[in-house]
Amino acid sequence: MLKNARVIAYYLPQFHPIPENNLWHGEGFTEWTNVKKAKPLFKGHYQPRIPADLGYYDLREPEIRIRQAEIAEANGITGFCYWHYWFGHGKRLLETPFNEVLASGEPVFPFCLGWANETWRGVWHGVSKGKVLIEQQYPGEKDYIDHFNALLPAFRDARYLTINDKPIFVVYMPSQIPDFKTMRELWNELAQRNGLNGVYFVGHSVHSREVPDLLADGYDAVNLLRLYHIRDLKISTWADKLLNRLNNRYYNIFPYKEAMKFFTGPEDQLERCFPTLIPNWDHSPRSGNKAYILTKSTPELFGEHVRSTLNAIKDKTPEHQVVFVKSWNEWGEGNYLEPDTQFGRQYLEILKREVEKFNS
Repeated sequence: MLKNARVIAYYLPQFHPIPENNLWHGEGFTEWTNVKKAKPLFKGHYQPRIPADLGYYDLREPEIRIRQAEIAEANGITGFCYWHYWFGHGKRLLETPFNEVLASGEPVFPFCLGWANETWRGVWHGVSKGKVLIEQQYPGEKDYIDHFNALLPAFRDARYLTINDKPIFVVYMPSQIPDFKTMRELWNELAQRNGLNGVYFVGHSVHSREVPDLLADGYDAVNLLRLYHIRDLKISTWADKLLNRLNNRYYNIFPYKEAMKFFTGPEDQLERCFPTLIPNWDHSPRSGNKAYILTKSTPELFGEHVRSTLNAIKDKTPEHQVVFVKSWNEWGEGNYLEPDTQFGRQYLEILKREVEKFNS
């Protein structure tokens, strides 16, 4: 079987200030705000995390975006999946970095879009938990048409990633769209009218049991993030159980070495199920002591995880040998591939090695 692993890394655009975040979180807020003030919550907790090569960047700077793409391309990443925010009635947020990528033609690096169709709530420090900041709405057919037309220039871009000659469009919360069948039919019709073969819809899920249902609902494929399976099975070392018992503030703390055993599974071998690589996870910079935390991730363990994941896709047709990474730059969630001061580019170098080995 021909091997052609395509590794697509999710890309967070919240590294530049916007008026809404200034209002909700304070003047000049970006994702770095929480990253910088993170503190260790227990002995051995790796916080704060400090970026190395790129520093505390601002994504409005084209040189930073170009440098990110250069580093990614040199280390086995096929392209970025930029998170895209459309809240209904044409309301968008954090669109500036991608709009500039599209308008400027730089970086010359493949991409696709992921619709982060989620209501924003006060999950960051300084905002009451549960407070609705902006609601995700689904106004109906006209809004679906407007949404498609807003994205058409991106879909037509030569850099846009495709499957079966259709632009890939990831939906973060696929089951939340109340009338996905209508949206899918409208978008495919509009795509064909505009010279495209259609749209390749990928539903994102954290539950393996949802895969058959999402495919039955009309999604072309499912991106499965098997992050919480270890928690669902309540598997933990005795030390973690003791820590949680002694200090009720901490929740869901697991060693990466144990958690990674659940990052791959039988669903990943399905032709239309795309697994996810997870270099690490720790969203305590955002949610403090209520965080889900993986501890003691290392480049070597990540390499084992990459090999296992690539092995799961080896018998698929080349077009479907797709793997997502969570993520390129989610510093506030502790899942990123960008170099930091502790490991440098070691995670990237291992990813490059394993992808090249697989493809050869």
